[in-house]
Amino acid sequence: MRYFKTSILLIFLIILILGCSTNHNDQDSTTSELTNEINNNEKNKENSTEETDSINEEHVDHFINDIDINDDASLAVLVNKERSLSENYEPEDLVPVEVPTVLENPEVNQLRKEAADALKNMFEHAAEEGIYLNARSGYRSYQTQVSLFDSYVSQHGEEAANLFSAKPGHSEHQTGLAMDVTSESVDYQLTEKFGETKEGKWLYDHAHQFGFIIRYPENMEHITGYTYEPWHLRYLGVDLATKVKESGLTYEEFLAKEGIIHEVHQ
Repeated sequence: MRYFKTSILLIFLIILILGCSTNHNDQDSTTSELTNEINNNEKNKENSTEETDSINEEHVDHFINDIDINDDASLAVLVNKERSLSENYEPEDLVPVEVPTVLENPEVNQLRKEAADALKNMFEHAAEEGIYLNARSGYRSYQTQVSLFDSYVSQHGEEAANLFSAKPGHSEHQTGLAMDVTSESVDYQLTEKFGETKEGKWLYDHAHQFGFIIRYPENMEHITGYTYEPWHLRYLGVDLATKVKESGLTYEEFLAKEGIIHEVHQ
């Protein structure tokens, strides 16, 4: 009887040992499967991130490649002392701006449709924050620029006039994408003091969100060719304006950085 009990006990121990071994193997198998699943998930995440980065890089490349600075009608057209518009260029989609204006001349109260809509949107958002802006001078034809530049030359001499006014064909205003903006705080004038006002500071911080840049920043005359104009806004579209703003560069420097132009000096 004692031997029988001993045998039963041995059989029970063997079964118990085999059971533990099986559970241990099952646990090892489960652990291995979980580890493989985690590793696969990590690899999938890495691949997904790489694919996303690749897509983003391709998007940026396509975006940069699509920038056309030579077409007079392009939103990205580069106009400065070296690059001019055609004498007979006039935008086909000029419309009156629907914002508070300063001058009565209907010509200068126009912009291209997309820029005019963006300007209205920007003025409305500014007003919601207690910032009240006025449009002073937008589109100017080639002939209007002839008269304006000649007037400045007669008053100040050509060398001085070149620092704050563009020769005919070299003015961004002819694109229909530029607007001089002012406010009551500077008596609706165009002055560097505008940059120190709450209106000027708001534009500096927010204009790019609506597709505009401050085209002639402070202390960049050697690049842009013009003295500081905190009032001169140039429409590029939200994507491009944001990239220029975030770069901290002038438009010329940004284009050079992207390899679109090779020289930035005037």
